[in-house]
Amino acid sequence: MSEIALNTFGRSRKSRRAGYTPLHNGELGDEEDSEMHASVRAPAAASYISANRKGKRRERDRGHYADDPEEEVTLLGDALHEDDDAFRDGVHEEPRRETSSQRSMLSRKGKSSDKSRTVPFRPPEKLQSKFPPNVVRNQKYNVFTFLPLVFYEQFKFFFNLYFLLVALSQFVPALKIGFIVTYVAPLAFVLSVTMGKEAYDDYKRNLRDREANSQKYLVLDPTEYSASTPEGIPHTRSVPSSALRVGDLIVLEKNQRLPADLVLLRTSDSSGTCFIRTDQLDGETDWKLRVAVPACQKLSSDRELLTVDAEIYADAPIKDIHTFIGTFTINSPAPLLEDDVPMVQVPTVEPLTAENMLWANTVLAAGSAVGFVVYTGAETRAVMNTSHPETKVGLLDLEINRLAKILCAVTFVLSLVLVALNGFRGPWYIYVFRFLILFSSIIPISLRVNLDMGKTVYAHQIMNDSEIPDTIVRTSTLPEELGRIEYLLSDKTGTLTQNEMEMKKLHMGTVSYGFDSMDEVAHQLAVAFGASSEQGHGRQNSLATGAQLATRGRRDMSSRVHDVVLSLALCHNVTPVYNDDGTVTYQASSPDEVAIVKWTESVGLRLTFRDRTRIELQTPSGARISFEVLDIFPFTSESKRMGIVVRDSQTGEVTFLQKGADVVMAKIVQRNDWLEEECANMAREGLRTLVMARRRLSEQAYAHFKEQHHIASIKLEGRNEAMTTVVSELLERDLELLGLTGVEDKLQDDVKSTLELLRNAGIKIWMLTGDKIETATCIAISTKLVSRNQYIHQVAKLKTSDEARDQLEFLQNKLDCCLVIDGESLQLCLNLFKNEFIEIATKLSAVVACRCSPTQKADVARLIRKHTKKRVCCIGDGGNDVSMIQAADVGVGIVGKEGKQASLAADFSVTQFSHLTKLLLWHGRNSYRRSAKLAQFVIHRGLIISVMQAVFSSIFYFAPIALYQGWLLVGYATAYTMAPVFSLVLDRDVNEDLALLYPELYKELTKGRILSYKTFFMWLMISVYQGAAIMLMSLVLFETEFLNIVSISFTALILNELIMVALEITTWHVYMVLSEIITLLIYAISIAFLPEFFADLSFVISTRFVWKVAVIVAISASPLYVIKLVRSRVAPAASSKLL
Repeated sequence: MSEIALNTFGRSRKSRRAGYTPLHNGELGDEEDSEMHASVRAPAAASYISANRKGKRRERDRGHYADDPEEEVTLLGDALHEDDDAFRDGVHEEPRRETSSQRSMLSRKGKSSDKSRTVPFRPPEKLQSKFPPNVVRNQKYNVFTFLPLVFYEQFKFFFNLYFLLVALSQFVPALKIGFIVTYVAPLAFVLSVTMGKEAYDDYKRNLRDREANSQKYLVLDPTEYSASTPEGIPHTRSVPSSALRVGDLIVLEKNQRLPADLVLLRTSDSSGTCFIRTDQLDGETDWKLRVAVPACQKLSSDRELLTVDAEIYADAPIKDIHTFIGTFTINSPAPLLEDDVPMVQVPTVEPLTAENMLWANTVLAAGSAVGFVVYTGAETRAVMNTSHPETKVGLLDLEINRLAKILCAVTFVLSLVLVALNGFRGPWYIYVFRFLILFSSIIPISLRVNLDMGKTVYAHQIMNDSEIPDTIVRTSTLPEELGRIEYLLSDKTGTLTQNEMEMKKLHMGTVSYGFDSMDEVAHQLAVAFGASSEQGHGRQNSLATGAQLATRGRRDMSSRVHDVVLSLALCHNVTPVYNDDGTVTYQASSPDEVAIVKWTESVGLRLTFRDRTRIELQTPSGARISFEVLDIFPFTSESKRMGIVVRDSQTGEVTFLQKGADVVMAKIVQRNDWLEEECANMAREGLRTLVMARRRLSEQAYAHFKEQHHIASIKLEGRNEAMTTVVSELLERDLELLGLTGVEDKLQDDVKSTLELLRNAGIKIWMLTGDKIETATCIAISTKLVSRNQYIHQVAKLKTSDEARDQLEFLQNKLDCCLVIDGESLQLCLNLFKNEFIEIATKLSAVVACRCSPTQKADVARLIRKHTKKRVCCIGDGGNDVSMIQAADVGVGIVGKEGKQASLAADFSVTQFSHLTKLLLWHGRNSYRRSAKLAQFVIHRGLIISVMQAVFSSIFYFAPIALYQGWLLVGYATAYTMAPVFSLVLDRDVNEDLALLYPELYKELTKGRILSYKTFFMWLMISVYQGAAIMLMSLVLFETEFLNIVSISFTALILNELIMVALEITTWHVYMVLSEIITLLIYAISIAFLPEFFADLSFVISTRFVWKVAVIVAISASPLYVIKLVRSRVAPAASSKLL
């Protein structure tokens, strides 16, 4: 592998467009265009490789090839300024070296587990079967692993394991107490419910996988092909996505999602380029330009691909979507016509980079294309960037599990104490076991049943809330987690923004046009074009009007509007594409440019045609004006500007137009007193600003520039710097400032108020995005993520540990600022100072991370969880957010415009960001409060009966005999108390409006004080007091009717529990009242049907029985009522102060 000198291509994620510089039209005719395009990449590679060999130069070059991923060079300007001779020199020896190194590498390949591959066209079956199948699989289980995994997930909970042991113990005769069914049935019920739910969820996943795997794609079929077949469309067969193999040739149509990682061989566009949408992969919505392999694009039709003798080498699969290293080798030339002479050296090798690749899960945005499959299934970039989902367990469940362990210890100690008090007589270890089983109700299995049913109720309430329609709960075990979120990690594109750009403002120094006054711009433009065309008849000089008026010292308004609108309509990289139905789609790699071109159309100047050499516009009057494109200087993240030189076809006037970020343009344009101030004003409104400027060139000045630029473009060393210097010295000087545009990235509905509410609720918000630093900062301001006048600290392009340390020290002393950091610097900080960085970052009020890869987002979520031990919620809408959503405690997916990947992977799916307030502040808060109350009450219910059992046993000589047996015990946990206790899931302390009006109420919950060791021990003391009081009072008041002790104490116990439920309720609901009354009736009726426990019915209905039970209940319950009253006066809850 070391001999292949192509590592330059993978040098950095930014080096994809290394070879692009302005098109040299002076020497290239139209007909040479395609040849030029075809031959450009091999020599480019050769020049890289030679550079690479000279170590020092390699370091220097790294700087100027580094373009950012979305500053795509589009349909223009993608050929090299190279001397033809320089081309030929580099290309001849290179291929030979290349192929020999490939051969040696292939011989070594057998020995190592190298995953790189060389795949010939029409590969043999044996080779194809080596690679993984192209199958999407999101299922957790298969037929064999389902039971073992589900049982493991269930019995790793201490609760369930304890009950399994208790249930099994009932099969030992010496330990048997009561009915076996009372111990086995609840456990079986819990397990069957859980298994049913898991099986159903997995079945739904399986259906979704099957749908994805069965999507049909067209594959070129070599078996059907023969040279004699009539010309035209080659033979294709329809193949499901799961049957695609490495080496297949796939025909793709517009808007089709890519099933695997492909090398782009041909496109329907003659220039050999196509656009793809990558938002499901990296979250960026601008279209990316991809370039077909020139040798294949030159072929006259797709069917010729079936006869090409070629092979593709691809490096081992990696995660990075911005890097690809490969080569395309033609072993023998295509079949020749009679008069053709083979002009090509064989074998010919062309380099392949990331811009020749179409990654799986992206969408072909326009036209059609043919691709060659190189990676399938688990080796595709999309799959390698998604992590496997873990089973999520709520914090509440873990806390209750911890309490269960304490209760178990209490049970064991209690059993030992009772046996010890008895002096360890007889087979005492069997007595210990019998006591353990008698007290097993301390850890109530019904708690799991109650909580699971509660979760189902919460999920139902969330899904049926009319204010947040179409919200789906996909993981029904987590609703309580929504009540404890402290960090919210949000994606930007499509989550906070709608991803629709719109031009809102045009500022021209003395006058500013807002969104509502654009009709005035249209009017002025119509006037200007009307005037210029009239004058044009006389003088044939359409652009001169502006110049002549300027020389008179005063330019009238319409002429200035004309200049700025015309410049905006020309200075861009947008191509209009006409659809079948007559509509026009604008293609560009930047949505801002599309917004500006749409705006110029709306005011009357429409882009009708665009190729690499010509732009045509339609004026408000309907006339066509045409401009020649002489040079293009594409936008890069370093230059932050884009320039174009055009010649008016009518007048021959040459103009240099440039637009860019205010920071760089301010130095280039003529002196003015308004630009800086207006840029700041627009930025405060969250608009993305671009400065528009121009410079008129005489023919002599342009010819001089052209000559100097050409000399610079054929230098072998420092070529890029030389070319940049020529442009800045000869063109970028004293530009006439025309205007400033403000483009708005529309926010989702109510984003500002949502973020404000969440911040007031004590939630720290981070924004993680794949977008540029400038864009992300703009959105952070416009969404009010950054409060007014808050300092924004930008950290970008950190390279050394010293730089990183300095930044961290600065942040440590300024914790009230908002940090904006790019992916590169973030990675450096995480690699070198992981703990320090997270320590500081989690204290900041807001953090924005830009240029984040999907795995980086997930790593950040995991780090915050691990470091702070707080609950983290992640929200996103694209395939690139799936890893982050799965890494969070709670993942929320938004159903985006571009599919439902995030929504399907998430625990909760919503339709827009603003629904988060209701989900967290109302449903989350209620779910957590109710579950905490329910859990503690169910534990109390088990404890009180165990305390009574302990008192009973100690009075009766420490005998392990059950106080209540059979139906009474079963009835106690079900018919007699279940409904009232479960009705606590309908309780609420404040109404919905108050919960959303005072988000601070949510902040209290995150401290976790509702269910803590303190509250647990309070309930423990209540249970001990009440159990002892009921049992002792029963014995004191009924010493003569000793046989009736069971009926007396049990009646008192049931009444006590019903009163306790009533005391716990804050807001009564009709179901609560009904459940109390019906339960009382059920108990009263059942007395008649259970003669073995209520032997003397006449005694039960006597007044003596009634008043004595009333006294017992009063003694056990009234102190608690008094305590509750006192507490509500002395230390009322925060929510009660609002009522």
